[in-house]
Amino acid sequence: MGKFSKWIGGGLGWVLGGPIGAILGFAIGNYFDNQGQAEEYYRARVNSGQRGTQSGDFEVSLLILSAIVIKADGKVNQKELDYVRQQFVGMFGTQRANQSFKLFKNVIDKGDISTRQVAMQIQHHMDHPSRLQLIHYLYGIAKADGQVTDAEVQEIEKIGHYLNIHGRDLASIKAMFYEEADKWCKILEIEPTASNEDIKKAYRKMAMKYHPDKLQHLDEQLHDGAKDKFQQVQTAYEALSKERGM
Repeated sequence: MGKFSKWIGGGLGWVLGGPIGAILGFAIGNYFDNQGQAEEYYRARVNSGQRGTQSGDFEVSLLILSAIVIKADGKVNQKELDYVRQQFVGMFGTQRANQSFKLFKNVIDKGDISTRQVAMQIQHHMDHPSRLQLIHYLYGIAKADGQVTDAEVQEIEKIGHYLNIHGRDLASIKAMFYEEADKWCKILEIEPTASNEDIKKAYRKMAMKYHPDKLQHLDEQLHDGAKDKFQQVQTAYEALSKERGM
């Protein structure tokens, strides 16, 4: 439990309160000898006075939202679980990913979780670029088993609504993962009838919105996801430029 408590004790702020705090408290209880010890340790972290979005806040938010999406279709698919673990290994390394995944499985086992309450807490505390990055990971998780269900997509869209993510941004990120009509236009948030000048303006706007520097306040490992979104914007612009001979 020592290594886990070292992780859980650092890099956490607002997730230690509210509905997410209640879920986290339930999940970490299994790492202590008794519930009283868990509650005493947990209260100490709640009163630690940490402010702002920490990397741990993003990590815990992603874990809980991932659990919600994975359970949306009424079953837990092993490929989706493997994808979550793979993402955490890539972001944090094997040791920390193993600790995070143990927590994740406890969240999966918790039962019903209020999507609205969790997402509203995140929306209140987390900056917009980080919320966009959460949506990016969630679409990747939904696609992990190769069989994206309507329930999973609807759950992500519901999460996006509660996170105050605009519908165009949701469609843009979704198009990065799925083959759709006018895929490149959706990524750049433009209509197929957009002029060449409009495409250039949209590219500059989206490149700024998805620039990895927007996530500088989080662990460096989390920047890979931001780089992927940024690259997708570049790919979309290059594809449209080629199609139009720009």
